[in-house]
Amino acid sequence: MPSPLGELIELRTGRSSAQVATLAAALLHLVVDGVELAERTPPTRIPSHGHGIVLAPWPNRVRDARWSHDGVIRQLDITDPSRGNAIHGLLRNTAYRVRERTDAAVTLGAVIHPQHGWPFLLDTRVRYALADDGLTVTHGVRNLGTAPAPWAVGTHPYLRVGAAPVEELTLEVRGGHHLELDERLVPVAVREVEPGSGLDLSTPRALGGLDLNVAYQDVATGPEGAAVLTSPDGTRAVLWQDAPFRWLQVFTPRDFPHVADDASETPALAVALEPMTAAPDALNSGEGLAWLEPAQDWQASWGVRLERNE
Repeated sequence: MPSPLGELIELRTGRSSAQVATLAAALLHLVVDGVELAERTPPTRIPSHGHGIVLAPWPNRVRDARWSHDGVIRQLDITDPSRGNAIHGLLRNTAYRVRERTDAAVTLGAVIHPQHGWPFLLDTRVRYALADDGLTVTHGVRNLGTAPAPWAVGTHPYLRVGAAPVEELTLEVRGGHHLELDERLVPVAVREVEPGSGLDLSTPRALGGLDLNVAYQDVATGPEGAAVLTSPDGTRAVLWQDAPFRWLQVFTPRDFPHVADDASETPALAVALEPMTAAPDALNSGEGLAWLEPAQDWQASWGVRLERNE
């Protein structure tokens, strides 16, 4: 039977494995040195809660699914009906094509064509490269059109650390600002993270006590990591981001379907750590939005690394 996720691509090294789907270029699972670092998506259905999908040409939401360009109001399709917004770009229901492939890496590509509210032509790509200590994900794009085009990208992995219950993991986020959101989850202001507040993750806090759906701004970039998940035994999943990925959305739903070895599913707490190159509603605010000239190419990476106590 064909999978609703399209082609399923297995990546392997001597100590790691991952699975990627061509639908939305989704990361379906990741195991590094025997430790699960991402929740699993069964091949029989589309990713729940957007798990592992690529968010392009914008991450997060566009208020009212509407923005202005060259003095013209552009009306995108409303894909977040409960809040009247457009959410997570234009590729979440698109089948990417395999462009390059080895045992440990794959490059997938998809073209974003002009459509409702989007008069641009972009050639996008994403490369998953597996190593013995983790995964590097590289996003790229080229403007195929004849006019400058806006661009931002994000991704939506739900991470974990081995078999430890998510409630028992601790989370640290290295960022001093967050976006204040309205009832439609659209930013209205940038705020400093108040020390000791419920949004202060500068020191590790247990996930079981957190209820978050917030974007952190100016998070730490570079190999030391923007966020760290730690299990009770000290094993860590470090999420790192290149300089363009200045934002990190943290989302802690309590109805994520965890998949057991027997394929049964149990709704429970999960944590999405979503690297983003732009703020929510960037098509209106311009925060983090890149403008690509015709034929201009853009590229940036993020990744997940396993660390153990010595």
